[in-house]
Amino acid sequence: MKFFIDTADIEEIRDLASTGLVDGVTTNPSLVAKSGRNFLEVVEEICGVVNGPVSAECVATDFDTMLKEGRKLSKIADNIAVKVPLTEAGLKTCKALSDDGIMVNVTLCFSPAQALLAAKAGATFISPFVGRLDDIGQDGMELIADVVTIYENYGFATEVLVASIRHPVHVVQAAKMGAGVATLPPKVLRQLFAHPLTDKGLAAFLKDWEATGQSIL
Repeated sequence: MKFFIDTADIEEIRDLASTGLVDGVTTNPSLVAKSGRNFLEVVEEICGVVNGPVSAECVATDFDTMLKEGRKLSKIADNIAVKVPLTEAGLKTCKALSDDGIMVNVTLCFSPAQALLAAKAGATFISPFVGRLDDIGQDGMELIADVVTIYENYGFATEVLVASIRHPVHVVQAAKMGAGVATLPPKVLRQLFAHPLTDKGLAAFLKDWEATGQSIL
C-alpha cells in the first residue's frame, strides 16, 4: 500500500518524507488556505519535496474552466495529479486530461456507481471518503470493499485512494481489502508507529543497557 500525506504543511511533509514512507501528497484549497500562502507556490514547493504524485485541486465547477485550470496545474511539475470532483463536468475533465497523459485524482466519491464512472473516464486515482460516510451513520469501509471488487472484476487501472481517513483502523482495514493508496493526515501516519508494548519493551531494553555502563560509540 502507498501512503500519501493529506496536508499542505511543507515542514510536516519534509519531516515525514525523511522517513522514506511517503509516496505522495494530497492537497485541497482548504488545506492550502490554512497556510496563508499562494496556492500555486505551495503546490510547486511540495512537488519539489516528494517524487510521487501531488494532487492539486481545480476550483471551477464548469467543464471549460475546470479543464483550463487542470491543464495549468499539470504544468507545475511532472508529478502533479489534477484533482477534480466527481460530477459530470469533473468526469468530462478527467477524460480530457487523462487522454493527454495527465494524472487525474477524482475526489468526493461516495458510492460504488460513482467510482465505476471515474474508472471508465480514465481516472488515475479514485478518492472514496470513508470518514465522511462514517459521520452520517454509513460504513465507509464497505464502500472501499465494493470499489476494490468492481475494479478487480474489470481490470481497471484506476487506483483506490482511500481518503477522509480518521484513525489507524481505517488504514489497516483498507490494506486488508487491497486498496492501493491511503492518504493520511500527518497525525494518523504517526499513530501507525505507536504501540504501548513497543514503548514498554524499549524502556526495558534501555534500562538493562544503561546498567552495563557500556557504549556502542
